[in-house]
Amino acid sequence: MARIEVDREACIGAGLCAWNVPEVFEQDEEGLSRVRAGAGSGQGPDQDALDEALSACPAQAIRLAED
Repeated sequence: MARIEVDREACIGAGLCAWNVPEVFEQDEEGLSRVRAGAGSGQGPDQDALDEALSACPAQAIRLAED
């Protein structure tokens, strides 16, 4: 199963991931995106929305990593 990761060094804080998939992504006090605590447990995000968040990230800072 793949794990969702945000490269916080590459993130520019555009927030498109949090807008598209708020159940998985949020922005912190610095304005950078991160994966919400507990995201990935349960049913998981809508795959189409997740794909849109991955492709919409202007910094390409989101990736799926194999466990």
